[in-house]
Amino acid sequence: MKAASSYVVDLTKIDGEGDVPCPLCGTLLSPEDETETTYKILETKLKNDSLEELVILCKKCGSKIHLVGFLI
Repeated sequence: MKAASSYVVDLTKIDGEGDVPCPLCGTLLSPEDETETTYKILETKLKNDSLEELVILCKKCGSKIHLVGFLI
C-alpha cells in the first residue's frame, strides 16, 4: 500500500476566504463544506483554548494536510 503524502499549509501565506487547494491533486478544500465530501477532519490541535492546527485528509488523493496559521 502506498504511503499517504503529508503537507503543511500556512493559512497566513495564502489569499482567499479559507479555501485551500490540496497540494498534491489540487482539489479545492473549503471550510464551508460541512458534508466532508472532499475532505475529512482527522485531528484538531488546541493551544490555550485556541485552534493551533487542523489535520485533514483529502478524500481524492489521500494526502494528509496540516493547516496552521489560524488567527486568534
